[in-house]
Amino acid sequence: MIDRDGYRPNVAIVLCNAKNEVFWGKRIKEHAWQFPQGGIKSGESPEDAMFRELEEETGLRREHVRILGRTKNWLHYSVPTHWVKREWRGTYKGQKQIWYLLKLVGRDHDIRLRASSHPEFDAWRWHDYWVPLDTVIEFKRDVYKQALQQLVRYLEPLPRNGHHVFGPIRQRGRQESRLSEASASLVLSADLGLSGVQVSERDGL
Repeated sequence: MIDRDGYRPNVAIVLCNAKNEVFWGKRIKEHAWQFPQGGIKSGESPEDAMFRELEEETGLRREHVRILGRTKNWLHYSVPTHWVKREWRGTYKGQKQIWYLLKLVGRDHDIRLRASSHPEFDAWRWHDYWVPLDTVIEFKRDVYKQALQQLVRYLEPLPRNGHHVFGPIRQRGRQESRLSEASASLVLSADLGLSGVQVSERDGL
Protein backbone atom coordinates (compact mmCIF):
# COMPACT_ATOMS: atom_id res chain seq x y z
CA MET A 1 0.00 0.00 0.00
CA ILE A 2 1.65 3.19 -1.24
CA ASP A 3 0.10 6.65 -1.00
CA ARG A 4 -0.25 9.06 -3.90
CA ASP A 5 3.10 10.64 -3.04
CA GLY A 6 4.95 7.32 -3.20
CA TYR A 7 5.34 6.63 0.53
CA ARG A 8 4.38 3.40 2.25
CA PRO A 9 2.64 3.73 5.68
CA ASN A 10 4.73 2.21 8.42
CA VAL A 11 4.98 2.08 12.21
CA ALA A 12 8.12 2.13 14.35
CA ILE A 13 8.44 1.18 18.03
CA VAL A 14 10.67 2.53 20.77
CA LEU A 15 10.31 0.08 23.66
CA CYS A 16 11.74 1.20 26.99
CA ASN A 17 12.30 -0.56 30.30
CA ALA A 18 12.06 0.72 33.89
CA LYS A 19 15.44 2.44 33.49
CA ASN A 20 14.33 4.27 30.33
CA GLU A 21 16.72 2.16 28.29
CA VAL A 22 15.42 1.15 24.87
CA PHE A 23 15.22 -2.12 22.97
CA TRP A 24 17.87 -2.19 20.26
CA GLY A 25 17.61 -5.12 17.84
CA LYS A 26 20.24 -6.55 15.49
CA ARG A 27 18.99 -7.39 12.02
CA ILE A 28 19.14 -11.13 11.44
CA LYS A 29 22.44 -12.14 9.85
CA GLU A 30 23.40 -8.47 9.41
CA HIS A 31 25.58 -5.96 11.23
CA ALA A 32 22.77 -3.41 11.47
CA TRP A 33 20.84 -2.39 14.59
CA GLN A 34 17.43 -0.72 14.67
CA PHE A 35 14.07 -0.34 16.38
CA PRO A 36 11.21 -2.70 15.51
CA GLN A 37 9.15 -1.44 12.60
CA GLY A 38 6.93 -2.64 9.78
CA GLY A 39 4.27 -1.74 7.26
CA ILE A 40 0.62 -0.94 7.92
CA LYS A 41 -1.72 -3.30 6.09
CA SER A 42 -4.79 -2.14 4.20
CA GLY A 43 -7.65 -1.46 6.65
CA GLU A 44 -5.34 -1.60 9.66
CA SER A 45 -4.98 1.29 12.11
CA PRO A 46 -1.45 2.43 13.07
CA GLU A 47 -2.02 1.19 16.63
CA ASP A 48 -3.18 -2.25 15.48
CA ALA A 49 -0.22 -2.46 13.11
CA MET A 50 2.10 -1.49 15.96
CA PHE A 51 0.85 -4.29 18.22
CA ARG A 52 1.04 -6.80 15.36
CA GLU A 53 4.61 -5.82 14.50
CA LEU A 54 5.56 -5.79 18.18
CA GLU A 55 4.47 -9.40 18.59
CA GLU A 56 5.96 -10.56 15.29
CA GLU A 57 9.36 -9.01 15.94
CA THR A 58 9.74 -9.26 19.74
CA GLY A 59 7.14 -11.79 20.88
CA LEU A 60 5.57 -9.20 23.21
CA ARG A 61 1.79 -8.90 23.37
CA ARG A 62 -0.48 -6.04 24.39
CA GLU A 63 -0.49 -7.10 28.02
CA HIS A 64 3.31 -6.86 28.18
CA VAL A 65 3.49 -3.15 27.34
CA ARG A 66 1.87 0.21 27.96
CA ILE A 67 1.69 3.03 25.41
CA LEU A 68 3.40 6.18 26.70
CA GLY A 69 3.04 8.32 23.60
CA ARG A 70 3.32 8.55 19.82
CA THR A 71 4.38 11.02 17.19
CA LYS A 72 1.54 13.31 16.17
CA ASN A 73 2.21 13.40 12.45
CA TRP A 74 3.84 11.18 9.84
CA LEU A 75 7.62 11.26 9.65
CA HIS A 76 8.91 10.66 6.12
CA TYR A 77 12.16 9.39 4.70
CA SER A 78 13.07 8.70 1.10
CA VAL A 79 15.07 5.77 -0.19
CA PRO A 80 17.95 6.82 -2.48
CA THR A 81 16.97 6.35 -6.12
CA HIS A 82 19.97 4.16 -6.88
CA TRP A 83 18.64 1.61 -4.37
CA VAL A 84 15.25 1.38 -6.06
CA LYS A 85 15.00 -0.80 -9.15
CA ARG A 86 14.33 1.03 -12.37
CA GLU A 87 10.76 -0.22 -12.80
CA TRP A 88 9.76 1.23 -9.41
CA ARG A 89 11.41 4.62 -9.82
CA GLY A 90 8.87 7.39 -9.90
CA THR A 91 6.36 5.22 -7.99
CA TYR A 92 8.01 4.23 -4.73
CA LYS A 93 9.87 6.94 -2.78
CA GLY A 94 10.15 5.59 0.76
CA GLN A 95 8.29 5.32 4.07
CA LYS A 96 6.06 7.51 6.17
CA GLN A 97 6.01 6.47 9.82
CA ILE A 98 4.09 6.85 13.04
CA TRP A 99 6.40 6.19 16.00
CA TYR A 100 5.23 4.78 19.35
CA LEU A 101 6.95 4.90 22.72
CA LEU A 102 6.09 1.84 24.81
CA LYS A 103 6.92 0.86 28.39
CA LEU A 104 7.67 -2.79 29.11
CA VAL A 105 5.46 -3.89 32.00
CA GLY A 106 6.34 -7.53 31.51
CA ARG A 107 9.79 -9.03 31.99
CA ASP A 108 12.84 -9.38 29.82
CA HIS A 109 12.18 -13.10 29.34
CA ASP A 110 8.84 -12.23 27.69
CA ILE A 111 10.87 -11.02 24.70
CA ARG A 112 11.04 -13.85 22.18
CA LEU A 113 12.81 -13.11 18.91
CA ARG A 114 11.66 -16.44 17.43
CA ALA A 115 7.96 -15.78 18.00
CA SER A 116 7.48 -15.47 14.23
CA SER A 117 8.38 -17.98 11.54
CA HIS A 118 10.26 -15.13 9.86
CA PRO A 119 12.27 -13.46 12.64
CA GLU A 120 13.61 -9.96 12.05
CA PHE A 121 16.30 -9.94 14.76
CA ASP A 122 18.86 -12.48 15.95
CA ALA A 123 20.06 -10.47 18.98
CA TRP A 124 18.90 -7.58 21.13
CA ARG A 125 20.04 -5.46 24.06
CA TRP A 126 18.96 -2.52 26.19
CA HIS A 127 20.59 0.74 25.13
CA ASP A 128 20.61 4.29 26.43
CA TYR A 129 17.63 6.22 25.06
CA TRP A 130 19.79 8.27 22.70
CA VAL A 131 20.92 5.47 20.41
CA PRO A 132 24.04 6.11 18.29
CA LEU A 133 22.68 7.45 15.03
CA ASP A 134 25.82 6.53 13.13
CA THR A 135 24.76 2.88 13.43
CA VAL A 136 21.53 3.72 11.56
CA ILE A 137 21.61 3.77 7.78
CA GLU A 138 22.21 7.38 6.70
CA PHE A 139 18.92 8.16 4.95
CA LYS A 140 16.94 7.14 8.09
CA ARG A 141 18.97 9.04 10.67
CA ASP A 142 16.98 12.27 10.51
CA VAL A 143 13.71 10.41 11.13
CA TYR A 144 15.25 8.58 14.10
CA LYS A 145 16.45 11.89 15.49
CA GLN A 146 13.05 13.55 15.02
CA ALA A 147 11.21 10.61 16.58
CA LEU A 148 13.45 10.41 19.65
CA GLN A 149 13.24 14.16 20.17
CA GLN A 150 9.42 14.10 19.96
CA LEU A 151 8.99 11.05 22.19
CA VAL A 152 11.46 11.90 24.96
CA ARG A 153 8.88 14.06 26.74
CA TYR A 154 6.75 10.97 27.34
CA LEU A 155 9.45 9.13 29.30
CA GLU A 156 8.43 8.57 32.89
CA PRO A 157 10.66 10.07 35.59
CA LEU A 158 13.14 7.78 37.30
CA PRO A 159 13.32 7.67 41.12
CA ARG A 160 16.68 8.73 42.53
CA ASN A 161 17.50 9.50 46.17
CA GLY A 162 13.87 9.99 47.04
CA HIS A 163 13.29 12.32 44.11
CA HIS A 164 12.14 11.78 40.56
CA VAL A 165 14.31 12.81 37.68
CA PHE A 166 13.84 12.25 33.99
CA GLY A 167 15.90 9.80 32.00
CA PRO A 168 18.66 10.72 29.55
CA ILE A 169 17.88 13.96 27.72
CA ARG A 170 20.91 14.49 25.56
CA GLN A 171 22.43 12.49 22.78
CA ARG A 172 25.39 10.27 23.52
CA GLY A 173 28.67 10.56 21.67
CA ARG A 174 28.99 8.91 18.29
CA GLN A 175 30.41 5.42 18.19
CA GLU A 176 33.61 4.89 16.26
CA SER A 177 32.16 2.19 14.07
CA ARG A 178 30.03 3.23 11.09
CA LEU A 179 27.88 0.97 8.97
CA SER A 180 28.89 0.97 5.36
CA GLU A 181 26.19 1.22 2.73
CA ALA A 182 27.23 -2.17 1.46
CA SER A 183 26.69 -3.95 4.78
CA ALA A 184 23.40 -2.20 5.46
CA SER A 185 21.96 -2.65 1.98
CA LEU A 186 19.81 -5.68 1.18
CA VAL A 187 16.77 -6.65 -0.83
CA LEU A 188 13.37 -5.53 0.42
CA SER A 189 11.44 -8.48 1.84
CA ALA A 190 8.02 -9.67 0.78
CA ASP A 191 6.68 -8.16 4.00
CA LEU A 192 6.90 -4.79 2.26
CA GLY A 193 4.67 -5.95 -0.52
CA LEU A 194 7.17 -4.39 -2.93
CA SER A 195 9.12 -7.29 -4.36
CA GLY A 196 11.70 -5.98 -6.75
CA VAL A 197 12.56 -2.84 -4.82
CA GLN A 198 16.15 -2.93 -3.63
CA VAL A 199 16.76 -0.86 -0.54
CA SER A 200 18.65 -0.81 2.72
CA GLU A 201 17.39 -2.70 5.77
CA ARG A 202 14.81 -5.30 4.90
CA ASP A 203 11.71 -4.22 6.81
CA GLY A 204 11.92 -0.55 6.82
CA LEU A 205 12.77 0.80 3.66
